[in-house]
Amino acid sequence: MEENAVTYEKKEKVGIITFNRPHRLNAINDALLKGFIHQLQNAQKDPEVQSVILTGAGRAFCAGEDLKETSSGKSFRQWTMEVDALQDVQRVILGLGKPLIAAVNGYAVGGGLEFALSCDIRIAAEDATFGFPETSVGLTVTTAGTKLITQIVGLGKAKELILTGRFVDAREALAIGLVNRVVAAEALLDQAMEMCRTINQRSPLAVKLSRIAIDQGLHASFEQILELEASHLLTCINSNEQQALVEKKLKTMQAGKVE
Repeated sequence: MEENAVTYEKKEKVGIITFNRPHRLNAINDALLKGFIHQLQNAQKDPEVQSVILTGAGRAFCAGEDLKETSSGKSFRQWTMEVDALQDVQRVILGLGKPLIAAVNGYAVGGGLEFALSCDIRIAAEDATFGFPETSVGLTVTTAGTKLITQIVGLGKAKELILTGRFVDAREALAIGLVNRVVAAEALLDQAMEMCRTINQRSPLAVKLSRIAIDQGLHASFEQILELEASHLLTCINSNEQQALVEKKLKTMQAGKVE
């Protein structure tokens, strides 16, 4: 198995997870999936990290399934194990407990696009390209991508992108709501870090609970989400950090600052 197919480092209070198979445009194979899950778990357990960036080394974020390896033949058991690992990625991300920011460079297609969709916020370089080529090679979307893309861009556009396999550039991705922001390629990681710094200034507990409420609210009833939000608010009030943060906010307001 390849070593360091996915790397992890820390800067300030930010964990940076990097797909590291640039010679294959960070295409998905067993080593990358296992490495990705491992590094997500590292970020989750790291007490110094409040938010996480996901990006790719070289010319791509992630080019999806490694077709070179696929063409050499995979057994049904290998496919089953890969599907299980792909879906475990989504489960781990849901339980991450920290905001996950995609810094998308180059190709984010197939499973790579699904990884980006699993993130909370997507920042794209001007050279980024997005798409679902699965139907052209006899495959289907696997990592809850059909649900995520529909929630993000709407039913009609989701069906268009998946059924036609058409690729879109960064500007179109921004126009349809697929990404939150488009920046110059050389500024991509700096912009992702700045987003993390902004988030990290907030209460980690409040950010964690807000992320849970947004995700669960997508499939909860109105009454269920009201109950969840009330529970989260009371949890925050009972925390030690809440009063200190209120006092800090009052001081900044008295100084004529608004944050």
